[in-house]
Amino acid sequence: MISSFLRSTEHKMAGQFLASHGIDLNAEMARIQVGRQDLPGDTKDEASYLPHTRLSKILGVRLPKRPAESLWDITIQDGKIAAVDHHDLTASEKVRHLPGILNGKGQLLAPSLCHVHVHLDKCFLLRDPQFADLEVVDGTFQEAMDVTAKAKARFDVSDLTRRGRSLIKESISYGVTAMRAFVEVDDVVHFNCLEAAVTLKREFANHCDIQICAFAQHALFSGPDRGERNRELMTEAASWNEVDVLGSTPYVEHDIKEMKLNVEWTVELSKAHMKHLDFHLDYHLDEAKEPLVWFVVETLRAKKWSNVHPKTCALGHCTRLTHFGQEDWKKLREAIDGMNVSFVGLPTSDLYMMRTKSKTRGTLAIPELIKNYSFEAAIGVNNVGNAFTPQGNCDPLSVACLGVGAYQAGTKEDTELLYVICPSIHRNLKC
Repeated sequence: MISSFLRSTEHKMAGQFLASHGIDLNAEMARIQVGRQDLPGDTKDEASYLPHTRLSKILGVRLPKRPAESLWDITIQDGKIAAVDHHDLTASEKVRHLPGILNGKGQLLAPSLCHVHVHLDKCFLLRDPQFADLEVVDGTFQEAMDVTAKAKARFDVSDLTRRGRSLIKESISYGVTAMRAFVEVDDVVHFNCLEAAVTLKREFANHCDIQICAFAQHALFSGPDRGERNRELMTEAASWNEVDVLGSTPYVEHDIKEMKLNVEWTVELSKAHMKHLDFHLDYHLDEAKEPLVWFVVETLRAKKWSNVHPKTCALGHCTRLTHFGQEDWKKLREAIDGMNVSFVGLPTSDLYMMRTKSKTRGTLAIPELIKNYSFEAAIGVNNVGNAFTPQGNCDPLSVACLGVGAYQAGTKEDTELLYVICPSIHRNLKC
């Protein structure tokens, strides 16, 4: 427990505060080393920006939930926090040049971050010379699907591993130590994306926990063969030990009947293989369409999913739910009571991609879902540098900063929620 490594009640409170958000401070600090082992694929220059010595002390840092003007010294033993003391300037001057000592220079020390939802296989397509002919013209969702389909026809394991490695390395540089990585499985790419993800999961095992989601972007019940081949491939992918999560996009099916079949089939597959679930759901702003979220919750309940299945279910995008009123949210909160269901807002993609004819845009108001209705919820990066999200980078905190404007969340309480809960809520999502 955190308290066994902290020397005072005040230190215990810091650990307890982080633990209340599902964050094991010991586990986080155990991952930190000055300079860390070289990341896979690093050049000499990239690997040498910090000395290669195990960290023993961090001097002069600010801590969450402490007065902004206060500085603290962190002592680390055996990779775990041994003490948190008020900063001693005189003592620091004597030791800060020694190996294993990191001068925090008044910066904030905080838990590591997580990508709760990021597409590993589709990253950086718009900046990669191999796909230079694939450009965004009108910025529509259909164009993004078409452009990505053309790119997928050229995917190979080498290309996928190269681009995926770039995303993971950039993410680690921003403080990410865990991610849920979506990779597509279908009759175009077969297992190429999945094989690349498994390679990268092993390659970065000492630096980042990569949770692989085998993801059916294409239809499972529509098309010439009514999705039979895609179901066969997803069924095989579900048997891979390296796959932690199964996901699908019901809205790509041709009609509501096939969307519901998609949901039911994916839930059953998840149960059969004891995997987490992650649906891309209700990704539109058409108020006239009945949200599929009700059917998803009904299906989970009918199949006794939570009773026999200790895993989680995440619902991503859900932009249609921006039309919900207070009573709708209360009803939905009651409907999922007792089930481990979470929502993931993806504002960088949602605000770029989702718009009505009148140019109204929408993304889930994640802070409101947490504060007003006690939902488990998070925000994530989703895509970087492709037709779904041409802009952005791999920094989860850049999405939190976007949230200040997108959610009009400018109070101290709001920003603490965006910073502490949203990027780090992966502990509750079991990411």
